[in-house]
Amino acid sequence: MLTKAAITRGKGEPFEIDTITIDDPKAGEVLIRIVAVGICHTDLIVRDQYYPVPLPAVLGHEGSGIVEKVGDGVTSVKPGDHVVLSFSSCGSCTSCRTGRPYACESFYELNFSGAMGDGTCRLHTHDGKDVANFFGQSSFSYYAVASERNVVSVTKDVPLEILGPLGCGIQTGSGAVLNKLKPELGSSIVVFGCGSVGLSALMAAKVANCGTIIAVDVQESRLAMAIELGATHTINPKNTNTVEEIKRITGSGANYSIETTSRPEVLRQAVDCLATLGTTVIIGAPALGTEVSLDVNTILFEKKVTGLLLGSSIPQIFIPQLIELYKQGKFPFDKLVKFYSLEEINQAAADSETGVTIKPILKIG
Repeated sequence: MLTKAAITRGKGEPFEIDTITIDDPKAGEVLIRIVAVGICHTDLIVRDQYYPVPLPAVLGHEGSGIVEKVGDGVTSVKPGDHVVLSFSSCGSCTSCRTGRPYACESFYELNFSGAMGDGTCRLHTHDGKDVANFFGQSSFSYYAVASERNVVSVTKDVPLEILGPLGCGIQTGSGAVLNKLKPELGSSIVVFGCGSVGLSALMAAKVANCGTIIAVDVQESRLAMAIELGATHTINPKNTNTVEEIKRITGSGANYSIETTSRPEVLRQAVDCLATLGTTVIIGAPALGTEVSLDVNTILFEKKVTGLLLGSSIPQIFIPQLIELYKQGKFPFDKLVKFYSLEEINQAAADSETGVTIKPILKIG
């Protein structure tokens, strides 16, 4: 069948809206009519080829929509179900079989190689040439084919158009706190960067009843949003020494910190601000090969630095939990979003990069 999609044809080039062909779902796959899709930092760094996904490609990996058709063997969803699309995993490696699909041993191949799990593409140009898939979904499109393992069935009593970002950015930030750190009641936490990932972590810190929640960002509008969402303190690095201010606020340093900015100098601050026994979680994804300098003597004081993939979550479990927190008024992630049409994708991307919009969502159709 034919579908309209936003295509990335070359490194750093604007998205182009065009009509392409999409295959029917194969065994274990699902065809989804996309209702909306978030724009994530990862989409933009792939557009710019910091991660070398084959081009041309249809990007987009925060899709939400309605199941149209299922392939042989699919049992978890049926036509008409509302779903959120998340990352792809193999289901058979040691990580997947022990309940850690976010650490799938085939994660890169399934999400960044440009092909589906069987090594072929589901998207094609008018003359039959392949268009690369992304994250096993390619949801900058009116329709997407995804593996059943990408698909999360969700309730129909929450607007479907706001749910897509739960599949990546919001899941990642909140999972850093709720799944990875699991902070103690009353503990202190610092979030470096108040984009959608950082603010999701901040909201999760409030859910976890952290006592001191410090937001760090250079944009005052985002710091104001952080206060609205539960920050107890804010720091603008333009106005003060960040590490010294964190130690002044906390007394001896933070118990936890989360780095979302992808900047090596900020990661250094996230580690240096820790108290003894503190932990830093790295979320920000810089270009491949980026290095950082840390003071080993600082880390020797029982401090930890750890990476994070997709919130250390099982999407089929964690995303419905986040939706329930939203329904209870405890996780108001809808305050982060602004809607655009698919045809406005380049403006939405620019607004995301300049900080005008925290989380752009493209309404499809």
